[in-house]
Amino acid sequence: MNTKENYLLGLKKAIPVAIAYLAVSFTFGLAARRIDLPLWFASLLSATNLTSAGQFTGIELLRLGAGYLELSLAVFVINLRYALMSFSLSQQVTIRIKPATRFAMSLFLTDEVFALASEKGSAITPAYYFGLSTLPYIGWQLGTLAGYLLGGVFPTSVIAAAGIAIYCMYIAIFLPPMKKHKGIALAVLAGAAISCGLYYIPYLNKIPMGFRVILAAIAATSIAAAIFPRKTEETEDGDVALKKEESE
Repeated sequence: MNTKENYLLGLKKAIPVAIAYLAVSFTFGLAARRIDLPLWFASLLSATNLTSAGQFTGIELLRLGAGYLELSLAVFVINLRYALMSFSLSQQVTIRIKPATRFAMSLFLTDEVFALASEKGSAITPAYYFGLSTLPYIGWQLGTLAGYLLGGVFPTSVIAAAGIAIYCMYIAIFLPPMKKHKGIALAVLAGAAISCGLYYIPYLNKIPMGFRVILAAIAATSIAAAIFPRKTEETEDGDVALKKEESE
């Protein structure tokens, strides 16, 4: 396939993701308006972050008056997975890609784009990747804009209720992998338990909100990694490879 065909193929493949992003970012736009963020700032967040968990956590910390250090560290920890995804994709690419192009590709990386790109395996090309990224990115921006502008049309009670949508999305994201992998289930449950403990236990609840998120995330993933470590095996040529985690 030539460059144009690869791009169009990626474009077509990402249509369902773009529709889903439109709905989720609409909720973000509503949430941004609800806490009185300026439209330009909400749009800038969506244009430069493109991460639902990071953006919702960020504006919630802003609402609570968290400091810049807490905000930066919390969003960094939440989005750290994208660095691992980038490493994974870079290992699959077999053609030579200029550093500037790789940097541009990294700006549009999301969970869903990573999943679709990984399906392509070693056949990933920049044209196909940017095709995957185009519509989801546009959908994310349009959803944010629409949610913010229409936030003035809906009653306050409806806007407040719309905040539940993000929690529903989190549940939808967590449940499938929790059913398949004990380690993920333990990490999620441990994170919830630790977060509750940091919120209700005297003195611990004095820790700023942003740092509570960081502590809960690090502690939960450390517990899960210690109890359910990824095993390695030696291949025929002497290399060490990770064993595929068995589904439950």
